[in-house]
Amino acid sequence: QVFLCVGTLKRCVSMFMKGKPFFCPLRSSLPAPMFSRNDFSVWSILKKCIGLELSKITMPIVFNEPLSFLQRISEYMEHTYLIQKACSQSDSIERMQTVAAFAVSAVASQWDRTGKPFNPLLGETYELTREDQGFRLISEQVSHHPPISAFHTESLAGDFVFHGSIYPKLKFWGKSVEAEPKGTITLELHKHKEAYTWTNPFCCVHNIILGKLWIEQYGTVEIVNHSTGEKCVLNFKPCGMFGKELHRVEGYIQDKSKKKCCVIYGKWTECMWSVDPQVYEIKTKLIDADEMPEVQETVAVIPGSTLLWRISSRPPHSAEMYNFTNFAMTLNELEPGMEGVLAPTDCRLRPDIRAMENGNIDEASIEKERLEEKQRASRKERAKDGEDWSTRWFQLGTNPYTGSQDWLYTGGYFDRKYTDCPDIY
Repeated sequence: QVFLCVGTLKRCVSMFMKGKPFFCPLRSSLPAPMFSRNDFSVWSILKKCIGLELSKITMPIVFNEPLSFLQRISEYMEHTYLIQKACSQSDSIERMQTVAAFAVSAVASQWDRTGKPFNPLLGETYELTREDQGFRLISEQVSHHPPISAFHTESLAGDFVFHGSIYPKLKFWGKSVEAEPKGTITLELHKHKEAYTWTNPFCCVHNIILGKLWIEQYGTVEIVNHSTGEKCVLNFKPCGMFGKELHRVEGYIQDKSKKKCCVIYGKWTECMWSVDPQVYEIKTKLIDADEMPEVQETVAVIPGSTLLWRISSRPPHSAEMYNFTNFAMTLNELEPGMEGVLAPTDCRLRPDIRAMENGNIDEASIEKERLEEKQRASRKERAKDGEDWSTRWFQLGTNPYTGSQDWLYTGGYFDRKYTDCPDIY
């Protein structure tokens, strides 16, 4: 736990209230290690749910991790430096390579993260300001059925805006749980007057009933540059029978005339590389072992390739802390003085998550049930009075680049006027 002197704390809180960025040391560990799940059977709950959507199924809290899904979304920003790099690049193909690396890096924190984040309550919010990484983020749970989480991130220097809405549709298939990440993600680079859109790949957690849990990402992700017409097609490969394709990502970038400009390859758990298409075709067809590419980690790197991104190492005690990354470890930290500054709907103030983080599993279960009952009671009261739920920071509109429905930030959150926020805790 980090201790701040009174003077530093006062300056931080003052800047926080004014919506200005500040930075203070962040924690590198959680208050308590995770609980063992060995004595709990998920089969007794899931055996009647095969093929069904799981958003309405209540799971034992021991299968959770002490973060809300809104906080989990903020992990997209762990590798913000890639967006900043794209802002500084003059060539549009190089920018697309970097944006593609960012899209892959955004799902990298899910590796070995088999704990389920808490379902956000309707109206729940999360804000994150990171001066060291140059961004601030606000997210809100804008719908309960279906569950939709909207987020908006902006550069502190005014270089970019990154936003979207996620509707994670979960299904149980007997031995695995599959998450379909419905929703569009948009990245706008102001300097280049460019906008990129894409959707995340499917995510599947295997061996839900027996064996070691493991995560697989699969499906095709298309990143479109709406300003230049360039496109990146990434194929997150399914594991396959013998695990040969496990974690592999392979794709290409094409210009507006559909000519392939480069091939991108690697693993979403390790690194991504770029190489000339002709070199890739030649090298991957070589049979002579002496000509085979160099192996770095478990990715065979073709000579002449350019490294786009490499995953950061996790803290040595990560396995005892829900397999959190260094970035994830900081997300629920509540510094002294912040409680009076945050919106009352912020995840950090949610008592069930806080209790679980502190190692109080019984208290966490009681609080989770209380909050869910309070949410149900509020919904019944609104229905009785004929009232519709009104979102606070986002509104349903049209994505200007895709033409599809999207939840768009209406502004004003960092003005710190929270008098009309709902009482959800």
